[in-house]
Amino acid sequence: MLVKEWMTTEPITVTPETSVMKASQVMKENNIRRLPVVDADGKPVGIISDRDLKEASPSKATTLDVHELYYLLSELQVKDIMTKNLITVSPNTTVEKVAVIMLENKITGLPVVDEGRVVGMLSQGDVFRVLTSITGIYRGGILFAFKLEDRPGSIKEVADVIRKHGGRMVSILSSYEMVEEGARRVSIRIMDLPEEKFNALRKELEGEFTLLYVTRNEILDV
Repeated sequence: MLVKEWMTTEPITVTPETSVMKASQVMKENNIRRLPVVDADGKPVGIISDRDLKEASPSKATTLDVHELYYLLSELQVKDIMTKNLITVSPNTTVEKVAVIMLENKITGLPVVDEGRVVGMLSQGDVFRVLTSITGIYRGGILFAFKLEDRPGSIKEVADVIRKHGGRMVSILSSYEMVEEGARRVSIRIMDLPEEKFNALRKELEGEFTLLYVTRNEILDV
């Protein structure tokens, strides 16, 4: 999964000279949490977030009246509060790598830059959309989770049983987290089955493999 396939294109931007009040208005009107800051040539020079705006706003305990507050906010410019050490990614970066960057830097969105210009934004919400796509939760009604031996053919053996019972696989995910050395966790999502076929499939899987859990039609409970 590449960033260019999931990013928001034609992102809204502001300049360093944009007033903080205007930037706040733009965020509210477009229901966004961050704005790339670009110079006259369209090159990124920083980013401003809703958190930056909140921190720049006067405290409720201030003695200034409303007119003085509006004046201060109108005079304050984006360049005065923006984050200048900008982290960016390219359209061909994998979404998985972006997720790691977001996690390690505790940020929820990144500008996408191509040939020196901002061409998109990838948010935490976009990463969640990728996750739901990879897992296939909107397409498959049954999820089987196994602990399998970490050896060639172990996943195929499970898949063969599923196919024998008429199961149509939607996604297969494998991980080495939370299992001992020499094993792996494998999650296989399939299209829903009639109750009789589902029960027969589950019984055989439980008899031949270490079945950790089964969930069915969980998307209906969201």
